[in-house]
Amino acid sequence: MHPTRVSFPGNVLSGTGEVLLVDSGSRVVVTDATPFHPVDHTWPDQPGDSGTITVDGARVDVAEAVMAAVSDDGALAVGTDIPVKRGAEGWTWLVGHRTEGEIPASVVAGASAVLEVDAERRAGLSRGHTACHLASLALDLALADLWRKDPGSDALGNPDFEGRANQTSFIHADGAVDEYRIGKSLRKAGFDSETFAATVAEREAAINTTLAAWVASGAPSRIVTEGPTIIDMRRWECELPEGTASIPCGGTHAASLAEFASITVSLDLQDQLLTMTTTAVAV
Repeated sequence: MHPTRVSFPGNVLSGTGEVLLVDSGSRVVVTDATPFHPVDHTWPDQPGDSGTITVDGARVDVAEAVMAAVSDDGALAVGTDIPVKRGAEGWTWLVGHRTEGEIPASVVAGASAVLEVDAERRAGLSRGHTACHLASLALDLALADLWRKDPGSDALGNPDFEGRANQTSFIHADGAVDEYRIGKSLRKAGFDSETFAATVAEREAAINTTLAAWVASGAPSRIVTEGPTIIDMRRWECELPEGTASIPCGGTHAASLAEFASITVSLDLQDQLLTMTTTAVAV
């Protein structure tokens, strides 16, 4: 058995594959190739694709694509039950399709399947993920003057607040919510949290000004892959006016910033927790 070949990095929405495994208990169908993007079991920022699988005329709805893995001794683990990180040795990494109902009897190992992704949901999540990355880069830029020490650089060469402080990230259709911890460790790293607290509104305005300029540029956006399987490295790249941003990313993305009418953020600082809510509006 080989890792699942995936076509979602090229914004593909349909394809065929051979059924490799069927697990009725978890209602998961695994194929050797798929256009479905699965939710990551270790950093579940982007939900998995939904859609349908059809085998011998029997169609089953896919609630969400998930990561799956088979150990060298044949044990199947699905989603959050996977005990290791993606790419760990001793495991074959797969994409599972969790069905909404019982799996039809015709869906058996060796059968040929037609896989169709929900195009509207994929497009919304892709815009949400692209907007999330852009907002994070604009946030780093807006906070760049608050560092007294070098925290490392982001994809555009600015101080990496995102990498230092981000605690959680959740992407939804046309938006995202990110949480950042601004506590003692960040202050020890050189971040001026007091000045930030006094200037949150100005920082929010600066982020939105940057995002408006980036959207107006209509910059190309793409996923660059090092191979065809689910475990091969993938990167999101966007040719922004300040330079090409390149970020390791396993999700899906818009093909161009011309797909957006606007991207805006709101910042909410409560005690030591900063919440950034990103909202994208499609053209």
